[in-house]
Amino acid sequence: MNELSKNYINGQWVRWSGELIDVHEAGTGDVIARVPASGREEMEQAIAAADAAFESWSESTLEQRLTVLEQLHAGLKERAPEIAETVSREVGMPIKLATPIQAGMPAAVTKTYLKLLPDFQFTEQSGNSEVQYAPVGVVGCITPWNYPLHQVILKIVPAIAAGCTVVLKPSEIAPQTAYILAEILDGTDLPKGVFNMVCGLGQTVGDTLIKHPDVRMVSFTGSTRTGHLIAHAAADDFKRIALEMGGKSASVILPDADLAGAVKGTVNNCLLNSGQTCTALTRMLVPADKHDEACELAAAAVAKMTPGNPLEETTRLGPLSSAQQRDRVIDYIKLGIEEGATLVAGGPEAPEGCDKGYFVKATVFGNVRPDSRIAQEEIFGPVLSIIPYNDEAEAIRIANGTQYGLSGAVWSADDAHAKRVAGKLRTGQVTVNGGAFNALAPFGGFGHSGLGREFGKWGLEEFLEVRSLQL
Repeated sequence: MNELSKNYINGQWVRWSGELIDVHEAGTGDVIARVPASGREEMEQAIAAADAAFESWSESTLEQRLTVLEQLHAGLKERAPEIAETVSREVGMPIKLATPIQAGMPAAVTKTYLKLLPDFQFTEQSGNSEVQYAPVGVVGCITPWNYPLHQVILKIVPAIAAGCTVVLKPSEIAPQTAYILAEILDGTDLPKGVFNMVCGLGQTVGDTLIKHPDVRMVSFTGSTRTGHLIAHAAADDFKRIALEMGGKSASVILPDADLAGAVKGTVNNCLLNSGQTCTALTRMLVPADKHDEACELAAAAVAKMTPGNPLEETTRLGPLSSAQQRDRVIDYIKLGIEEGATLVAGGPEAPEGCDKGYFVKATVFGNVRPDSRIAQEEIFGPVLSIIPYNDEAEAIRIANGTQYGLSGAVWSADDAHAKRVAGKLRTGQVTVNGGAFNALAPFGGFGHSGLGREFGKWGLEEFLEVRSLQL
């Protein structure tokens, strides 16, 4: 049992003697840690510390910021095995994937800013004006449980690099890597108050963070429903906001595509982290005359994804993160059956041999109507909807026919054709014929998927205000 009854405020650990929140292991359901259910007072102390630290840190040198990021990068690399195991236990991602993704990506993203920051132009000339890029101020960061450290790093690294100070509220479902991060930063040259962390529930510490007048920006990753609440609260105070929210991404398989390869690529993406990924390709659009073949291929692909202990190297599909999430996904599977979709694989029953933990079968539906709830709503589990289409124009309409616009994919034997179709998708990023992920490219959504961008120079610019001096 990891008893983490403390918060990190103003460069030191502050003990918490109040109520604690249980953290459960996804694969067993056992309580593995307890963290504070902090109150408004603790969050206000953290915000005050960040506010007091802002003036000096906003004027820190490039060398000071780079030194801290270098120290952070070294710490993340050193503690990578611990990070991977911690996330695997909390979230359920198999350790073979958690090692390069949940532990590897935070270090990789930090390294991109180490390379990017020295060349970033914080001032530029425009006619007779000097344009300056100034840090926005105190930033409140609210992060999710599905990629708990990665999403934190995407916020605090560019924020600190920009000269901002930070108050982090990590997810109480998967909070332990935030404590590892705080321990690493505590050992760096980062001045006290620049980074602060308070653990607790959204309705108390989260509410305090987003409404506090000294917080000038809120960067949030999570559900569209919560993002909606944050946007409204921020509007009262004209705070800057960056919102990365839900998705219902379409994988458009064109008639000339390698169907087997496209289906395999879609299924692998859909089931990554047991579907607990905002960019998951959860809608597979296929030509009507290839629908049945696509269903057979998808069924064969998910048959290899049997659920198992996420800490075993051979496991490819882990559990969901919580009992609540498991029950939500099972309800959606039952809904899909009620809506008349064809159950191709999986189903609502618990997987064999997985009596403990929060396991759900990898499930595939065929003949899914584009307007059905399982095709419109984010399920956030290992559920794939296969939707037939009659022509390319209809495929594009279906792909764009949700409130979301975070990710997508297009598959074709003709790369130029695939790019043209990708350019018609109303979404923040599109994978063309299985193109590799790029940590320097902007990441964010259209519509209800969000506002703003993360990664690369775009992620840094989110934390900067623009000022012009007329000379």
